[in-house]
Amino acid sequence: MLQVALIKENLETYIAQLKKRNIEAKPLLEEVLALDEKRRSTQTSMDEKLAESNKLSKEIGMLFKNGEGAKANQLKTQTGVLKEESKKLTETLTIVQEELDKLLYTIPNIPHPSVPAGNSDEDNEEIFAEGEIPKLCEGALPHWELAKKYDIIDFELGVKIAGAGFPVYKGKGARLQRALINYFLDKNAEAGYKEVQVPHLVNTESGYGTGQLPDKEGQMYHVTGDDLYLIPTAEVPVTNMFRGELYQENKLPITYTGYTPCFRREAGSYGAHVRGLNRLHQFDKVEIVRVEHPNNSYAALDNMVEHVKNILRELKLPFRVLRLCGGDLGFTSALTYDFELFSTAQDRWLEISSVSNFETYQANRLKLRFKDTDGKNKLAHTLNGSSLALPRVLAGILENYQKADGIEIPEVLKPYCGFDSIG
Repeated sequence: MLQVALIKENLETYIAQLKKRNIEAKPLLEEVLALDEKRRSTQTSMDEKLAESNKLSKEIGMLFKNGEGAKANQLKTQTGVLKEESKKLTETLTIVQEELDKLLYTIPNIPHPSVPAGNSDEDNEEIFAEGEIPKLCEGALPHWELAKKYDIIDFELGVKIAGAGFPVYKGKGARLQRALINYFLDKNAEAGYKEVQVPHLVNTESGYGTGQLPDKEGQMYHVTGDDLYLIPTAEVPVTNMFRGELYQENKLPITYTGYTPCFRREAGSYGAHVRGLNRLHQFDKVEIVRVEHPNNSYAALDNMVEHVKNILRELKLPFRVLRLCGGDLGFTSALTYDFELFSTAQDRWLEISSVSNFETYQANRLKLRFKDTDGKNKLAHTLNGSSLALPRVLAGILENYQKADGIEIPEVLKPYCGFDSIG
């Protein structure tokens, strides 16, 4: 959530930057400032009424003490009027604050100056690419055909149990899935991320804290009886561990990693581009989360990008890194880098990770602060990244490592799998 004081200080800059998101933000931001002015004036009136009431109360006490009951009772009538006026001002202040918060929740984060303008993913900037695209054997298959051929992922059985977008992993497919999870967690732990296991359901406050609510409410599974939401990513519960916390500056950075299943109602349209593992309602993902000092957050973002690169290098998968344009940037992000691997059998790039800096946007919602060396409380910066999302990584391994007589396992995963090939 944007800070009102910074909107006031940087109004024209914010209007210009939000145009990168294709948003005409001037009326929205001006409405925010108008509501804030109304909130301030109402608060001032309340404070004045309270001060006047306190003053009269002291006078009433003195009058009763001096035996001037008639005068005291006259003043008590005035205090009654003041209390009624204060009550109305309190109600007005509550309404104005709710309107202000509701409006702020609808305004996305300000893009970093390096974010390019653009309307869709076609306008994203490729900033890095590495790896050789393998030449596949004759008759190479996409991963959904390989999964059926070797009986390692059963999409039809998932439909029987739950519906489309809920695959069943079987045999070596399940073991490969587990191997990837353990490998990702180990790599993150080696890089200094502390592993946590977190709930897979969150309350409404957590959804608002990281910005999934109200922006993505329709995309989240809602357990209405308990008013809980199935998590769309581990980012939500892990980042909400810090909600309402105040840290000493020397405790930063704080770094965590966690594995969770992820649940998303949107599975997209029909067609080959969403077949198999390309887009699911339930999938597994390992996440990394950082709480950083504002001065260090962009260096930390670069470090996260390099960390994901090294994982993909060890898996020997061809990949590229994109800087997302304003039109494709997530609601809460200031800057996001997407990782895509090349699926040779599908002849297309598949997104496998997003690494983002949210600056103070989430921290302001979370009331996540640190105390600097001058003793002042300041908002921290939050960052997160997929390290990594499993379905498309698994799809890329199955397709890019397929041979005429089976599927080879990447060398780095063989100790985790306990087997060298599928087939």
